[in-house]
This record gives sequence, structure tokens and C-alpha cells, in this order.
Amino acid sequence: MKAIRITYWVTTAIIALMMTYSAYAYLTKPEMDQAFQHIGYPAYFRIELAIAKLIGVVLLVLPLVKGRLKEWTYAGFTFTFVSAAIAHAASGDPMPNPVVPVVFLGILAASYFTYHKLKK
Repeated sequence: MKAIRITYWVTTAIIALMMTYSAYAYLTKPEMDQAFQHIGYPAYFRIELAIAKLIGVVLLVLPLVKGRLKEWTYAGFTFTFVSAAIAHAASGDPMPNPVVPVVFLGILAASYFTYHKLKK
């Protein structure tokens, strides 16, 4: 049980840190605006996505958030990673760019499955 708890918190922390950093980058780095334009997303979507990521991090990390809200948080991050991989691949980005979201999707899946093991 201790290994499951450690795996849960390590994978959850990795996702939370990555999403926090990407939200920060979306809000502060001008090159992110260019990246969103390159992919074909409107400029306002960058701001919406940054805010959604920050809300998701809070909901993912807080232990008192349970049930459907936690499930929808995992679902939202899943949609984000899958959409990012597809957007990078469709826009012709070089190979590491479409693969990185898939790697983080795997880490998110580990967090999700260990979260459910801890609930039992």
C-alpha cells in the first residue's frame, strides 16, 4: 500500500508541476502565442487553457476533492494531452513534440489508476 501511495503522489506531482509550468508559460512567454498560431488555435484559447490547467492542478492535488469532480479533472487532462498530441502531429511539428503529451498521458494514467487503488 505504501508503494501505491508513493506512486500516486509522485505521478500526481509530476502532472501538477508540468501543468503549472505550462500554464505559466502560456500566460507569460510571447513565443507561446506564436506556437498557438502555428497550430491554428485562436489567441484567446491560450489564456483559457492556462486558467483551466491551473484549476485542474488545484482539483487534482487537493485531497478533499473526491468523486465526480476528481474524475472530470482526470478526464480534462486526458483530453488536453490527446488534443495536444493530435495538434502537434497535424501541424507538422517534429517528432518529439507529438510524443511528449503521450508520455504525460501515461504518467496521468498511472496517477489515475493508483488513485483508484488507494480508494479501495
